Amino acid sequence: MAKKPEILIVYTGGTIGMVKDYQTGALKAFDFSQILEKIPELKQLNCNVTTISFEEPIDSSNMNINYYINIAEIIADNYEKYDGFVVLTGSDTMSYTSSAISFMFENLQKPVIFTGSQLPIGDLRTDAKENLITSIQIASAYEDGKPIVQEVGLYFEYKLYRANRTTKISAEQFEAFTSMNYPPLAESGVHLNFNKPILFRSNNNGKKLIFRKRLDKNVVILKLFPGITEEVIKSIVSIPNLKGIVLETYGAGNAPTYKWFVNLLKESIAKNIHIVNVTQCVGGSVILGHYETSSELKRIGVIEGKDITTETAVAKMMYLLGEKLSKEEFKHYFELSLRGEIT
Repeated sequence: MAKKPEILIVYTGGTIGMVKDYQTGALKAFDFSQILEKIPELKQLNCNVTTISFEEPIDSSNMNINYYINIAEIIADNYEKYDGFVVLTGSDTMSYTSSAISFMFENLQKPVIFTGSQLPIGDLRTDAKENLITSIQIASAYEDGKPIVQEVGLYFEYKLYRANRTTKISAEQFEAFTSMNYPPLAESGVHLNFNKPILFRSNNNGKKLIFRKRLDKNVVILKLFPGITEEVIKSIVSIPNLKGIVLETYGAGNAPTYKWFVNLLKESIAKNIHIVNVTQCVGGSVILGHYETSSELKRIGVIEGKDITTETAVAKMMYLLGEKLSKEEFKHYFELSLRGEIT
């Protein structure tokens, strides 16, 4: 690029935005408008940085679809003005949030990089500065006049992942996230190395950004365990206004073959409740019909989640439910990789 890239930082809340008051020892919110004064290293980056913060920073435990829409609206409203975006949220629900944002934007051709930290930005041993600096560097990385990353990513502890492939695996290690079924998009060491062949590219190059904000939250995660009772399953599938179930099964998509279990799922599908089969395993894929214990699920019309993560299955379900699709269309689009979320 001839001019310096313009980067917008969107701060929603989370540990990364906290600083310690050394007199009281209490944590307080960091003023991101003073980011260049507090982190002078940012001046070495070849970009201009602007910040925008939620009026009231939220803890990631309180994240919900209204906040997803708020984040996406800020990006959509500023899409033409900026060359890249860095979104700061709490790490606990970051995989859910960033996955949802990936579906809300169609024809995205600029980087939207989520990051956060395990320790506050003012802490002596913080991981916040490195995560923030490198995320900005990734968001401002251009080649031949185009951004290298043109998707929603999640950067944490020297690795950039496709956001809708991530899962948080540690509450105390700096390496808090992993992506078991897809390699990192970039790795940061002495050099910032991009894995260019695996970066997502929209087939709709040059088309206008489409912002889809109709999300439906009438979904539930049902995790199977040995000894789960008919009463438990019955109470979950009977939730009023329920439209979708993310069914966490064993291994490659296996579930009990009890008649009551299969019948309850079959009756739910007949009531237009979409059921998606995802594996409880951190890595690997659902292969319906691979074992006898998943053949019945395939026969009654359970949707195959393949190697999608639970977090992304929830986000994708909310997104597709909002599009008011027929049962056949919903199944078709869920089993199709829309934003690189399925191998």
